[in-house]
Amino acid sequence: MGKKKAALSRQLADIDLKLLNVFKSVVDYGGVSAAQIPLNLANSTISNYVADLEGRLNMMLCTRGRAGFKLTEHGKIVYDATTELLGAINQFRATINQSHQRISGFLHIAFAEHMLSVHGSCVVDAMQSFNKKAPDVEVKISTMSSDEVTSAVQNKKVDIGVTVLSQQYNELESLSLFSEQMLVYCAEGHPLFNKETIVPKDLLDYQFVESPRLLFGREPHPDMQHWHKTAKAHHQEARATLMLTGAYLGILPKHIVTNWGLTNKLRPILSERYGYSNTFAAIRRYKADNDLITNIFYQCLSVALKLRVN
Repeated sequence: MGKKKAALSRQLADIDLKLLNVFKSVVDYGGVSAAQIPLNLANSTISNYVADLEGRLNMMLCTRGRAGFKLTEHGKIVYDATTELLGAINQFRATINQSHQRISGFLHIAFAEHMLSVHGSCVVDAMQSFNKKAPDVEVKISTMSSDEVTSAVQNKKVDIGVTVLSQQYNELESLSLFSEQMLVYCAEGHPLFNKETIVPKDLLDYQFVESPRLLFGREPHPDMQHWHKTAKAHHQEARATLMLTGAYLGILPKHIVTNWGLTNKLRPILSERYGYSNTFAAIRRYKADNDLITNIFYQCLSVALKLRVN
């Protein structure tokens, strides 16, 4: 009776690392189709790479097709091991580069949507400074919803996030950057748009678009728990689209309404009572795999903030 063949009976080659990188991206983006643009590869090529990796490891890693993308138990183990392996490689590269006083590698940053239209200039200044200090580092930027940014940092899908934290996390370091004003709006065509005097109880008669801060337990004002949230749109552009129909009330950043030229179509209501501020922060994991590079970017952010204040 022959011995059972080991899934990995040899040293890892460059092709193995390439296949693991592709597999990790597929998992991070939630499927083969979603990974096409960030990987700059065709759907069929990505599928072939994943199949090749499955053949090399002698195990099924995921199911993919009309039913959607889903990791197998083996796939979960390989994904976790891949994340750890690639993190160790990045740390090794950073250590060697530091000894040569040359910095190269990768920095993946996730921004909350429409962030740069607030006071994101300090982030732009930091990026300029970072590019001068570490010109060989390959920078990748992704845009997500606020909650998605936090999850991406926690799950090691990105190195640094710039977002609004819904709470404090023990495993995350944060650096406050700037704030935005959030207001409740009604659109032209809504019954409240032309009403001269609006009182809090008026809002109980109308439908709202749910946003992250209108989720139960996150409401900045207790009245909001009683509002009728009958639609969901956690991305601001989608939320504004629903609100502009005149059928829904909702919350948007003041600067977005101004920048999109909607000040004549969207009216803020009861701003003194329901207006609040969001504070954007740069976040990263404590003891990150990419410490050297993220430290440099954090230093650039700190300097840019001080210069903006002064």
